[in-house]
Amino acid sequence: MTGRVALPVVHRAMVASLATNIRQGGTSAQCWKYDLSQDRSLGGSVRIGQSQGSFLTHRSTNLLRPAAAISVEQDDVNTYLPKGDMWSVHKFGGTCMGTPQRIQSVADIVLSDSSERKLVIVSAMSKVTDMMYNLVHKAQSRDDSYMIALEEVFEKHMAAAKDLLDGEDLASFLSQLHSDVSSLRAMLSAIYIAGHATESFSDFVVGHGELWSAQMLSYAIKKSGAPCSWMDTREVLVVKPSGPNQVDPDYLESEKRLQKWFSRQPAEIIVATGFIASTAENIPTTLKRDGSDFSAAIIGSLVRARQVTIWTDVDGVFSADPRKVSEAVILSTLSYQEAWEMSYFGANVLHPRTIIPVMKDNIPIVIRNMFNISAPGTMICRQPANDNGDLDACVKSFATIDNLALVNVEGTGMAGVPGTSSAIFSVVKDVGANVIMISQASSEHSICFAVPEKEVAAVSAALHVRFREALAAGRLSKVEVINGCSILAVVGLRMASTPGVSAMLFDALAKANINVRAIAQGCSEYNITVVLKQEDCVRALRAAHSRFFLSKTTLAVGIIGPGLIGGTLLNQLKDQAAVLKENMNIDLRVIGITGSSTMLLSDTGIDLTQWKELLRKEAEPADLANFVRHMSDNHVFPNKVLVDCTADTSVASHYYDWLKKGIHVITPNKKANSGPLDRYLKLRTLQRASYTHYFYEATVGAGLPIISTLRGLLETGDKILRIEGIFSGTLSYIFNNFEGTRTFSNVVAEAKEAGYTEPDPRDDLSGTDVARKVIILARESGLTLELSDIPVKSLVPEALASCSSADEFMQKLPSFDEDWAKQRSEAEAAGEVLRYVGVVDAVNQKGQVELRRYKRDHPFAQLSGSDNIIAFTTSRYKEQPLIVRGPGAGAEVTAGGVFCDMLRLASSLGAPS
Repeated sequence: MTGRVALPVVHRAMVASLATNIRQGGTSAQCWKYDLSQDRSLGGSVRIGQSQGSFLTHRSTNLLRPAAAISVEQDDVNTYLPKGDMWSVHKFGGTCMGTPQRIQSVADIVLSDSSERKLVIVSAMSKVTDMMYNLVHKAQSRDDSYMIALEEVFEKHMAAAKDLLDGEDLASFLSQLHSDVSSLRAMLSAIYIAGHATESFSDFVVGHGELWSAQMLSYAIKKSGAPCSWMDTREVLVVKPSGPNQVDPDYLESEKRLQKWFSRQPAEIIVATGFIASTAENIPTTLKRDGSDFSAAIIGSLVRARQVTIWTDVDGVFSADPRKVSEAVILSTLSYQEAWEMSYFGANVLHPRTIIPVMKDNIPIVIRNMFNISAPGTMICRQPANDNGDLDACVKSFATIDNLALVNVEGTGMAGVPGTSSAIFSVVKDVGANVIMISQASSEHSICFAVPEKEVAAVSAALHVRFREALAAGRLSKVEVINGCSILAVVGLRMASTPGVSAMLFDALAKANINVRAIAQGCSEYNITVVLKQEDCVRALRAAHSRFFLSKTTLAVGIIGPGLIGGTLLNQLKDQAAVLKENMNIDLRVIGITGSSTMLLSDTGIDLTQWKELLRKEAEPADLANFVRHMSDNHVFPNKVLVDCTADTSVASHYYDWLKKGIHVITPNKKANSGPLDRYLKLRTLQRASYTHYFYEATVGAGLPIISTLRGLLETGDKILRIEGIFSGTLSYIFNNFEGTRTFSNVVAEAKEAGYTEPDPRDDLSGTDVARKVIILARESGLTLELSDIPVKSLVPEALASCSSADEFMQKLPSFDEDWAKQRSEAEAAGEVLRYVGVVDAVNQKGQVELRRYKRDHPFAQLSGSDNIIAFTTSRYKEQPLIVRGPGAGAEVTAGGVFCDMLRLASSLGAPS
C-alpha cells in the first residue's frame, strides 16, 4: 500500500456528507455523476441525486460507512523517524513559488542546504489560493463561469509544469493534475447544484494549490538526482477547532501519523504542503490565517528541527513598517515574546500562533529574503543577542493599528464596586467585539478600551442598554466613544525595568506636538501602548522611532528666500550634511525651497548639489500657502522647520500659525520680534507653552551669540542694567573707515560697492535696522516697548530723504561731506571717534539709537572692518561689562547663525549634544 491511505477516506466521508447535504436541501437534480475512475484509491463511480429517495449508490458498500469509522490502516512501522538537529525546515510562501523560475530557485536553495535532512513546506503559487476560493464562491452562487475559472487554474499549473519539468516527471504531474481537476469539476458541480458549500468542502477545493506546488517542487529537486518525496500534510497534521476561524494541532496524533508516513517514504528531502490539514475524522481543513507558516512551525516541532527558516521577499523583520518609516532598520534578533507582541500589533512578522510550536521546543525561526540570499535575516529565538540593558537595545521595534475607536466608561459609582469591569467586558464579549487595549486608573473612576471602529457602534449601543439604570441614576456619568484613533505600540524586552524608556517615548511624542489619548503598559515589560488620533499616527511612529536612535534624527527643512543668505545657507547645508549624519546622527533634509516667484518641492529631500539648477528647471509658481501645506502634510518626517531668510513683514506675520501647526521656525528676519508688541507677546507665549521651537539668534549680530548670551544671563538669575552696542556691520564699516582725509560719501560708496549696504544705503543710514535690534534685545530683557518708543537719530540728511532713487541719493551725498568732516574733526580734537550705537537702558526702561563719541581706548573704538560689538552691563558684570565682539554682517556669518539654530533645534529633538 502506498502513502495514499488517507485520500480515499477523505473522498468517502466528503461524498457521503455532500450527498446528505443535497438530500436535506431538497435538491432534486436529474443526475450528477462524480467520476473517480481515474483515482486508483477509489476506482469507481458515485451517483448523487438520481431521485429524491435515492441519494447515494456505489458498487462498494464500504463507501457508505461514516468517516469516523474509517481508520488509518495500521501498517507496521519499520523505519524510525529521526528527530533533532539533523533536520532543517524551510517554508516558502506564494511569492517564492510564483513562477517556474522561482520554483527552480527554491529547489536550488533547498539543495544548497548542507543539513542532513530537510523538510520543505510550500504555499500555493502566487494568487492561486484566491483563485480557488473564487471557484467555490462562483459555484455556490450558481455562476456558470466557475468552469472557465477552473480552466484558468488548470492552464496556469500546466504551463508552469511544462516550463519547469520534462520527460516522465512532466507526464506524471500532468496526469495527476488532470485527475485532480476532474475531481474538482465534479465537486464544484455538486456545490453548484446545492447552492452551498460547507467549510470542509471549501477547504478541500482550496487545498489543491498547495498539493500542486509541492509536487512540482519535489520533481524539480529530483531532477538534480537528490532523493525527494512529497507529503500531503492532510495525511499527517491533525487539528481540532478551538474557536472562530482557529484550530489547535493535535501533536500526539500528528506525531504518530508522521511516523507512519515516514516509515513508508523515508526520504532525506521531504516537500510538504502548507496551510492544509485534516480533522480527527479525516475531513479536510486548513490552518486558517498564515497557515503555511503555522504548518512549518508545527512540523518543525514534530521533528525537533535545528531551525525553521521562513523565506519571504524582505530582508528580515524591520524596526518599523518601512512604508511609513523610511529609516527603519532590519533587526538581527528578536525574542519570541517580542515577535509575538509585534505581530499582535500589526507588524508583518509572523502570526502569533506560528511562534507557539517552536517556542515550546526552543527552535529558532529565521526570516530571510529569497531574492537577497546574502542578507542574514532576522532570528527569532529565546534570548536576544544584545542583552546589555541599553535603551536602544531594550526597545526593539514599533508597530501601529489603525481604524480604532476608544470607548470610555466613566462615573463615580464605579469606584470600589465589584464586578463593574466584568459587566462591561461581558457586554463587549456578547457583542463579539475584539478588545485591542484596556486602560484603567487605580481610582476605578473610569475604564477605557479600544475596539475596531467598525464594531464600536454595536458596543456603544449594548453598553447603553446594559447600564441604562446606572446612567439614569448618575452612578455612571457617560459612555463616550472617540472615533478616528490608532494605536502605537513600542515593543522590547525588559522595557519596564529599564529607567527612562517611557520618558523618552512621551518626550518624543510631545516634541512632535502629538497628544496621547490613552496609555497601557503591562508588567510583562514587553510593550508600551498609546492611543492617538489616527491623523497623528505616522508622525508619532517616526518621532518615536527617531528618538530611540533606530534611525537618524531627521529634520525636514523648508527654505523661504533662496537669495544671498538663503542661498549661502543651502550651500553650507550641502557641504556639511554628510558630516552631520555620520558624526552627530543628524539628517537635515531640505524638502522645499521657495522664492518670490518660483518654488521647488520634494517629499524626501532635494539634491543640494544641484538645487539652483533644479529650482530653475523643475520649479512651479510660488505659493506660500501651498508651500506650508507641503511641509505640514509631509508624513515622511515627524519634525519640520521653516527657515525664513527674507526681510519680509508678510512672511513674518505667519510665524504664529506655523508654530500652531507644529512646524518649528528659524529666522534672521527681525520683523516679527520688532513688530507690534501684542503680536510678539502672543508668539512668545505660544512658543513657551508648546514643544514647537522658535529660534532667531541671527536677528541680532548675525552669527554672534547675542540672544543666547542674554538668555543665559537672565536664566541664571542675573539682572540686566544696560545693553549698548554697535549692531550694524554696515555702519561699523563706515565709521571704522571714516578717518584721516577720507570723505563720508566716499566711504559710503565703498561700502555699497563691497556689498555691505542694502541696495539703497539709506536703509542702513536711517538707523531703523539698529532700532529693530535694540527693541528685540529690550523685549528679551523684559521691557514692553514698541518700536515707536525708540528715538532714532537718522544719518540720512533730511534734504536727501525724499530722493527718488539710490543713485540720486549717492550723487547728492557729497554735498554734505563738509558737515561730516566737521563732526569728525571735533571728535578727533577731543581724542575720540564717532560710533553709531544702540542702547537698551533696562533701569529706566527705555532705548535709543544715536551717533556717539567714544575715547580711543574704549572697546567700541577698537573695531575694524564690519565687526559688531555688544556690551552687557549687569548686576554681575557691573564694573567690567561682558563684551561680545565679532563679524556682524555678511551672508556667510548670518547663514552660519541660522545653521547653528538648526543644530540647536536638532539637539532638542534628540540628537546628541
